[in-house]
Amino acid sequence: MIPIKAQGHPCFDETAHHKVGRMHIPVAPACNIQCRYCYREIGSTDNRPGVAYKILKPGEALAAVEAVVATDKSIRVIGVAGPGDALANEATFNSLALIHKKFPRLKKCISTNGLRLAERVDELVRVGVSTISVTVNAVKPSTGREFYRKVKLNGRNYFENAFDILSARQLMGIEAAVSEGLVVKVNTVLVPELNGDHIEDVARVLKTLGVSLMNIMPLKPLGDMSGYRAPTCLEIEEARYYAGRHIEQFRACKQCRADAVGIPGHDAHTHALDTPHGDTSKTLGEIFAGVPLYH
Repeated sequence: MIPIKAQGHPCFDETAHHKVGRMHIPVAPACNIQCRYCYREIGSTDNRPGVAYKILKPGEALAAVEAVVATDKSIRVIGVAGPGDALANEATFNSLALIHKKFPRLKKCISTNGLRLAERVDELVRVGVSTISVTVNAVKPSTGREFYRKVKLNGRNYFENAFDILSARQLMGIEAAVSEGLVVKVNTVLVPELNGDHIEDVARVLKTLGVSLMNIMPLKPLGDMSGYRAPTCLEIEEARYYAGRHIEQFRACKQCRADAVGIPGHDAHTHALDTPHGDTSKTLGEIFAGVPLYH
């Protein structure tokens, strides 16, 4: 059963997924870890995480939200999903504070790798965040070390023990967030050759921490993992079956951009050229470049 705080959130509640809109504000360019499958881009038209049309300052983010909610009544959630890590950027907190003051009834959420979650939970609550997504790809060191190249913490880079540091802090942060009343969903990138046989272990550990929901996502072969294959539909369903023995599974994820706007699957177009003639749907260029919302 979906916790009350997450009901109506299209990335937590599948009954809302095709009815409720969300707006990701791209205010978080910096990241404090280096995942081997991640390739961040600004200005790209790719429809995937780690991509945004441009980076907004907090005041610009508020202005964009004001413009969008004035014309799109489906928008009920404001989130920070990158293109870096939400908690590695002060702009995340500054932006959400402004937006929460102006729109207290809109749900607020963030996505994070969890490295700094434990120390920033109180701040998240203060700026109105009620749901968070934490990416956890493994809990076993021999598996997890294949996913990450580097962790940066307190100004220092860690390489060989990057996963050990990240994993310990992820689990501690998730436990702290749950204790503060936040609803936690875990995103797990499925790479069959690496964690295909490890997914149930991940779900089992996360269940003990109070995680409410798990979202198993297929690898998009990029970066250092461009040579790995994406899982088949059967492999994804098998992983969800075994993980589902422990945690409820979310099955509707679209692996959205860091500046996604609209109902999932019906987002604003990346560029006006992508918009069919006569269509009055929003383009990301219009929303985030400051030109009129409709054409």
